[in-house]
Amino acid sequence: MRIGEEQDDKALDDILKSIGVNECCTLVYTSGTIGNPKAAMLSHDNLTWDALAISERLIMDRGNEHIVSFLPLSHVAAQVVDIYTTMTIAATVYFADKNALKGSLVTTLQEVQPTKFLAVPRVWEKIYEKMQEIGARSGYLKKTIATWAKSQALHYHLERMNGNKTSSWGYYVASSVIFKKIKQALGLSRCTYHCSAAAPLSTEVKKYFLSIDIPIYECFGMSEASGGHTLCVENDVNLETIGKAIPGMKSKCQNPDQDGSGELCMYGRHVFMGYLNERVKTDETLDDEGWLHTGDLGRIDEKGFVYITGRLKELLITAGGENIPPVPIEQMVKSELPHVSNAFLVGDKRKFLSILLTFKTDVEPESGKPLDTLLPSVRDWLNTLGCPAKTVTEVLEAGPDARLLNALKESIDKVNHQAVSNAQRIQKLSILPADFSIPTGELGPTMKVKRRIVEEKYSDIIEKIYE
Repeated sequence: MRIGEEQDDKALDDILKSIGVNECCTLVYTSGTIGNPKAAMLSHDNLTWDALAISERLIMDRGNEHIVSFLPLSHVAAQVVDIYTTMTIAATVYFADKNALKGSLVTTLQEVQPTKFLAVPRVWEKIYEKMQEIGARSGYLKKTIATWAKSQALHYHLERMNGNKTSSWGYYVASSVIFKKIKQALGLSRCTYHCSAAAPLSTEVKKYFLSIDIPIYECFGMSEASGGHTLCVENDVNLETIGKAIPGMKSKCQNPDQDGSGELCMYGRHVFMGYLNERVKTDETLDDEGWLHTGDLGRIDEKGFVYITGRLKELLITAGGENIPPVPIEQMVKSELPHVSNAFLVGDKRKFLSILLTFKTDVEPESGKPLDTLLPSVRDWLNTLGCPAKTVTEVLEAGPDARLLNALKESIDKVNHQAVSNAQRIQKLSILPADFSIPTGELGPTMKVKRRIVEEKYSDIIEKIYE
């Protein structure tokens, strides 16, 4: 501060005079999950206005919020939350170490106890998996108490979502005695807003966190919209929605079908300037009226809640001409198979759908690369099937075992029973030799699957399925 006070302000003033609010502030590159990354030009006004709108919608407490920054700052969510929103409300930011996404994040959370916490679905899923493992090792009495407490919390939160302001002595006791300790251990004891962004979070995981008194609110945005467009907030939420448009922003569905589902479009001061040196792609994304075409399929209900039902560019178009959004089917498979880490649907230009599965494995602490060693919970499950294995290699060397394949097929049959057409039924499956990760290239910086990379990497396995 002393050095700063000794400096002449002329250099700073000259820079400030040269800046226009409508000029490009920064370039944020898209994730490249489908094609090559594009440089989205975000103006000073895009970012400062979006940050202000988010902070007002969440009624953030100026000067008293504590944030942990751990997502890559090259990503728009981290930029708008960790930099611009925190400057807008004078929040305290704690930067996690480089191994946050490899296992050290909880240690940082325990130290900081943030007041707001934004994470991608894979982080919430990892916490969920760890909690499930701990629960499985508990004794009978602990399990009984935990089951009772979770039922109290789940009932309480679901009732509130349905508009019933209810409370009970059971929930009060569970919250103040049991969940208080859990939140402290997770580093979320004073967190008033838990958010998931960048990809869909399964209903099963959301229900689990509700049952331990940690409601997770989904939000939605994209690089081209400066980060945030819709938010869920307390008392204005349900389990399926990504929330309502932040005040000052607009949403609509382009060319809706009979169910009201169409391409989700956004409008507002947060919409970007265009892609750097990519006029054609800018014109494909921004129409003449200033609406941003997201490429996501969605619908908007009568209350203004927005729902994502698929992604236009990720649609699988079968040989029979049926358009199939893969993500909802992949989520259902993962819900039926809790020991599966990733489910990847295949079937573009093919006669039928197939699914590639990866098992949950240990991760190398330093690099974050998935190891061959199966998690204890997966090994226990395989033992119950009568086909013990400690590694993915052992699973695959066994053939895989017919009993394992039957168990996988039974779960996939349950998913197929929910299919809206025969074309959306999964016909075949294959187990991949390794899980997906950022360092091995299958996942982007926010843990979204890079479909093109996976298809190229495992093209031999895919071709064998369809031989």
